[in-house]
Amino acid sequence: MDLIINVGLPLSLAIIMLSLGIGLEVADFRRVLSRGYPFAIGAISQIILLPVAAFATVKLFALPPEIAVGFMLLSFCPGGVTSNILSKLAKGDVALSVSLTAVISLLSMLTVPILAAWSIAHFMGEDAPEVSIAGLAIALFLITTLPVAIGVSIRHFATGFANRVDATLSKLATVLFVLIVIAALAGNWQLFVDNLSIMGAGLITLNIALLLIGLGLARAANLSWDESKTVSIETGIQNSTLGITLAALITGTESGFSPLALPSAVYGITMYAVALPLILWFRRR
Repeated sequence: MDLIINVGLPLSLAIIMLSLGIGLEVADFRRVLSRGYPFAIGAISQIILLPVAAFATVKLFALPPEIAVGFMLLSFCPGGVTSNILSKLAKGDVALSVSLTAVISLLSMLTVPILAAWSIAHFMGEDAPEVSIAGLAIALFLITTLPVAIGVSIRHFATGFANRVDATLSKLATVLFVLIVIAALAGNWQLFVDNLSIMGAGLITLNIALLLIGLGLARAANLSWDESKTVSIETGIQNSTLGITLAALITGTESGFSPLALPSAVYGITMYAVALPLILWFRRR
């Protein structure tokens, strides 16, 4: 189990983030300057409103401390490759989706460690594990920011090679994601069973709220319908693999997969059930 957590989990996330980077171009980052307003609305929804909604959900459902922290860790994670795919399926603004995912994934190296340290201290109190913000930032750089940067560089300097490996990497990333979710659930099975009803209800409620919050903010900001669909999806779909990895980085590996990883693991399953009906509705409009 230690080998899976120490080596397999970070390596899997790095491959997933490399897959994200391979699908990006330098133009995806430049687009932030040319389309600053819709990007800003999406960023506000994802970076600010998302954690606020998670905090409210945790309080509303009176979740146990470790589960509450897991909810907050999930809310700090950016969207992943999945949000880009779902934006395409919804006939949304895929370019905006890719730009939001790319930039916020890179920014997570700075935002996530600080927010994670705060949430652990707030919810766990004296039982909180010691969190090194600098150490967490370095780890996130190595397993998220660096692989994305490498992927973008490969796309820029070896486009043909990137095109050839893109589909394979995407499939590998999907397989790794499924294995990580299964391992996290298996490692905390009794805690998962004991808290499934309240945790599942909380996650579904949060997911629905986030999709609607993103859509509502975008419409209130007079974004186009395609842009609004994308902001909704980017707000409601998080990189649950990163949430599981964060939990492992924070608590160590002595006792297997951390209970803090459970919300991200369960969310990795429930997000599809919640999001797909909305995606189908988006496609028809």
